[in-house]
Amino acid sequence: MTDALATETPRTDPAIWWRQAAVYQIYPRSFADANGDGLGDIPGIVSRADYLAELGVDAVWLSPFYPSALADGGYDVADYRNVDPRLGTLEDFDRMVAALHERGIKVIVDIVPNHSSDQHVWFQEALEAGRGSAARERYIFREGAGDNGELPPTDWGAAFGGPAWERVADGQWYLHSFATEQPDFNWDHPEVREDFLTTLRFWSDRGVDGFRIDVAHMLTKDLSEPLPSRAELEGMPQDGTHPLSDRDDVHEVYAEWRKVFNEYDPPRTAVAEAWVSSPERRARYASAEGLGQAFNFDLLVADFDATQFRSIITENLEQSASSGSSTTWVLSNHDVTRHATRYGLPALEGSPEKQGVAWVKAGGPADWVDRERGLRRARAATLLLLGLPGSTYLYQGEELGLHEVAQIPADQRQDPSFFRGADFDGLGRDGCRVPIPWTASGPSFGFGTGDAHLPQPAWFAEYAADVEAADPDSTLSLYREALRLRRLLQAGEQLEWTETGRDDVLSFARPNGWRVVTNFGTAPFDLGADADHVALGPVSDGALPGESTVWIAPAALVR
Repeated sequence: MTDALATETPRTDPAIWWRQAAVYQIYPRSFADANGDGLGDIPGIVSRADYLAELGVDAVWLSPFYPSALADGGYDVADYRNVDPRLGTLEDFDRMVAALHERGIKVIVDIVPNHSSDQHVWFQEALEAGRGSAARERYIFREGAGDNGELPPTDWGAAFGGPAWERVADGQWYLHSFATEQPDFNWDHPEVREDFLTTLRFWSDRGVDGFRIDVAHMLTKDLSEPLPSRAELEGMPQDGTHPLSDRDDVHEVYAEWRKVFNEYDPPRTAVAEAWVSSPERRARYASAEGLGQAFNFDLLVADFDATQFRSIITENLEQSASSGSSTTWVLSNHDVTRHATRYGLPALEGSPEKQGVAWVKAGGPADWVDRERGLRRARAATLLLLGLPGSTYLYQGEELGLHEVAQIPADQRQDPSFFRGADFDGLGRDGCRVPIPWTASGPSFGFGTGDAHLPQPAWFAEYAADVEAADPDSTLSLYREALRLRRLLQAGEQLEWTETGRDDVLSFARPNGWRVVTNFGTAPFDLGADADHVALGPVSDGALPGESTVWIAPAALVR
């Protein structure tokens, strides 16, 4: 099987740097705290710029850093063209971009276009302006049902639990697909569309190289009367005509955005978070006329299983070839249980992510998870991903081998899905957002000079960056070497499977002779003559141990 892209473009072309990039996601409030207030900030990122350079990533993606009441971890944006004062200033942001660019690292920022914060000036204006006002037309307000409008317009539910409608003082209701504090924009309104074009130019003018688009499939909506019920919605096809999700007309928005991206040299890039019904629907977001790339989350719900991995890789390479884009690979992010934990859990009905949900919901019992096995599998899966054509997105802390933190007291949790009773991710997503450890000692393991905004467990000490940097066998050392070699070995955007004679061992080759072999089983796999050409990964007596990956490459490629 070959990933047959229509063209072969050199990776050195600055216009397509994103096609095979290693992108490191930073959750700013949990990365590094420079002023000691317990909250990570922009100067903290600057202080760790050398760490990011030594890690060897091509780009960083920053989750929201905008002014926010933190009803949803910053995804409730009060001002799209500013920095939350608790995290710094625009001048700090400019210094961060300069520091990263000086080290050859691109900058991607999160854009949250489906909804704003209820503290946004537009929404506050809408509340004050009242029924029938122009200000309310920027959002989605409706009269209620019932004799006196006392019932919500529909029985729709919000993603974080509870109803999707909230009543305001004068009796009207507004739509919020997520938290109550996140009112949905009306994307039929020209001011909304124009304002986001202004926002894209604002950050592009400040040197931002690309954008990650939050829930990119949800912007446009058809709210023609009569509105369907929740049951009716769930029965409607996801074919471009659904009233609330993945509508064909959303691509008119992204065509406008592409024109803005192409105003710059090199063009700004974007990647869609698009939870849609089929690879064909997802490919539309990744088109050259639209955002250019879309997240592939399929491995988040795959077991550590050779058959599943091969099927997902094959399908996504074929999909990316059909769209002319490159695919994306991800095992962890700010919304899911860390993969080192998922891979250490016993097999349960449903996806590995549901396994993580069940484990978190149970309070993270130690006897459920085999931490050593989970980390071994996580390292193997990451090496496999970094060998694939396409972009790989890494989440802060995974390079340290961090596990999910399940035991967070209720009074210290922050995720709205926890407080609203939603089964979004067990007890919420706080467990993957705990500030990462930089040093083995200190009040917050080097994150800052005081306590962190989410409690860090004592076992973080053994995963601290300073401890792992001194250990050549650590997960951090593995990531650094893998990313260094990846820069040397990455060539073309093709892959060819090679047979191994075992169903639980995958092997593929890249055009320059670089091969990746992953043993998903527990019995060693004899590498034969290839054992003499291993560039990275464990080998014992000429064999690849179980649940491990090796890279095989001609010596001339890795010197």
